[in-house]
Amino acid sequence: MSVLTQWLPLALAFIMLYLGLTLHVQDFHSVLQRPRALVAGLIGQLLMVPLLGFGVAYLLHLEPTMAVGLMVLAACPGGVSSGLLTHLARGDVALSISLTAVTSVAAVLTLPLVVDGAMRFFMSSGMGIEFPLGGMVRSIFLLTTVPVLTGMALRAWQPTRVTRIEPIAGRISTALFILVVFVTFWDQRQVLLNNLSTIGPASLLLNVTVLAGAWFLCRQLGLVRRDRISVVTECGLQNSALGIYVCVQLLQSPAMSVPSVVYALLMNGGALAFVVLMRLKLRQPGSGITTGAP
Repeated sequence: MSVLTQWLPLALAFIMLYLGLTLHVQDFHSVLQRPRALVAGLIGQLLMVPLLGFGVAYLLHLEPTMAVGLMVLAACPGGVSSGLLTHLARGDVALSISLTAVTSVAAVLTLPLVVDGAMRFFMSSGMGIEFPLGGMVRSIFLLTTVPVLTGMALRAWQPTRVTRIEPIAGRISTALFILVVFVTFWDQRQVLLNNLSTIGPASLLLNVTVLAGAWFLCRQLGLVRRDRISVVTECGLQNSALGIYVCVQLLQSPAMSVPSVVYALLMNGGALAFVVLMRLKLRQPGSGITTGAP
């Protein structure tokens, strides 16, 4: 794991820096003017997704390492690609980006708590695993919150220059994410093959239930279509790179990263299917929305 161990933190920090480069302070202001959409996104990402992850792990009787790995993934904030897919589905991109940023900051506290609870529930004390709560909080803060805030500061300080480099940074971030998933997949290929029959269906079930649950939550709260799309996409795409980092670096258990790798491969398929469904609905007669809607 030497290559992954050395480069994973830097790759994750760059991805989060790119996220910060895409944010304006005004994004948060506009979201605060629509509190129901923000509340729906936070409930979905910080509460619903971990609860569904726990339900899937428990009901499918995943073995402890895979169960905790799935909970690590479920506790991660939204993925950086959610903004792009929200745009393609004709959702509110500002809401999606803002939710990604807020949940990334909130993960400093929520992720360690969820993972600590999962390890206490799924792993017997006889395994001798000591959960590094303080170290995890510090590491997540340094590798997620600090880069996001740095990116926002750079955009506020040099907006013209940041606008020029943002597309390049976006492509680099996407490439880094794919590289992280590929390297982890290759390094853990045997563990993945040994657990594919259980973690594959578990990851697929989690993704489907998250997408459906988020849409139901938004309907119950009476959100408009564009906000619903943003919240659903945000909940369905997790920051798998962070999940891999937590398992490999902080928990010192590379095998736990398998759910994050598998989910990374599946979640984009589910999100793209959702995008196609939303675009098809735009074309339906009587939808009240034109194909050129923003």
